[in-house]
Amino acid sequence: MNHIQVFAVLISLTGLLAYLNQRFLRAPVSIGLMFMSLICALGMVLLELAGVPLAQEAQRMIRMIDFEKLLMQGMLGLMLFAGALHVNLNDLLESGIEICIFATVCVLVSSLLIGLATFGICHVLGFAPRFIDCMVLGALISPTDPIAVLGILQDAGAPKRLTAKLSGESQFNDGIGVVIFMIILGMSSGGGELSIGHAAYLFMTEALGGVIFGLLLGGVGYLMLKGIDDYKAEILITLGLATGGYSLAAVSHVSAPIAAVVAGLFIGNEGKRLAMSHVTVERLNLFWELVDHVLNALLFVMIGLEALVLAFAVDYWLAGLMLIPLALISRYMSLSLPVGIMRLWRPFAPGAVPIMTWGGLRGGISVALALSLPDGPYRELFLTMTYAVVVFSILVQGLTLKKMVCHYGGDQCI
Repeated sequence: MNHIQVFAVLISLTGLLAYLNQRFLRAPVSIGLMFMSLICALGMVLLELAGVPLAQEAQRMIRMIDFEKLLMQGMLGLMLFAGALHVNLNDLLESGIEICIFATVCVLVSSLLIGLATFGICHVLGFAPRFIDCMVLGALISPTDPIAVLGILQDAGAPKRLTAKLSGESQFNDGIGVVIFMIILGMSSGGGELSIGHAAYLFMTEALGGVIFGLLLGGVGYLMLKGIDDYKAEILITLGLATGGYSLAAVSHVSAPIAAVVAGLFIGNEGKRLAMSHVTVERLNLFWELVDHVLNALLFVMIGLEALVLAFAVDYWLAGLMLIPLALISRYMSLSLPVGIMRLWRPFAPGAVPIMTWGGLRGGISVALALSLPDGPYRELFLTMTYAVVVFSILVQGLTLKKMVCHYGGDQCI
């Protein structure tokens, strides 16, 4: 089976599962497709035990897909750009201070707390990773996933200002989280001594560089869009910004995810308002909504199927189950103090911290970063722990988020 055939199988399976989800489950896309792909993976394992060698073929197919490269170097730029296109910049700026703090300070604190929790769990179970190795796991689990968060928040009917904070945080903290992950991974891999000052310099260079690069991309795109009036050409320009711009940011050693978000915000607000006709805006929205939906569906099917290639060691999964509540506690603690301080002069909805804790879903970015870990004695352990947190996050937190929002008086709750 070649790569084109693998892609055809994945698209066909995604289409079938999307039909079954809409026909029977009617769950949010990310939850329904991931749940059913997990069921498919379990079904193939059971058939394997019954003598039907289906799981082995599926494992070979999944191993042909470089999930980390496909998501981080291909799909992510398109998804982040598409999500940012539909974000109202005024709403985002109203919560700008909170979003900056959530996407930086809270991610750093959460990474530290999850790293400490991982270190404790591993030593209780008889593993002996270094603390810096556990910090790598903390860094890759801490970012919330914008792809998972946005759709579920809209369905849950969370208050508008809280939705803006959570969606804005998730748009930016994955880029920040990737930067933190790469810095800590470099320290863990022994790639030379890295001082705190140098780490801070790299962090600022990547993050601020991503913002500046995204503004430049958005500005160039804006000028091109303003100079023509043909929706087909204008859609191609935005597609070029999302793909070529993302790749160019990556090779320029700035945060490509942040650049994609900033460019999407620029085009989605100033570009739509001043450089596009009504027809172009309408067609552009439809195109990017479709791209986002297709890639979102494909991503969560792949996350579910990744279960086929994980190491099924009981102590690995036990470590993952132990990490789930500790990861939630870490996020709650990382949010509580900043929100408590900011409440003195900034408005927050009732139950903001519990809703943001439970609504901080982890998804494909965490899995992709875990898969990018170099071979080592704890790679499979950390990958399994990450997968356990992600599955719980999407299936359990995603399915119950609406009830929590309603408990605190969500906009659409009766």
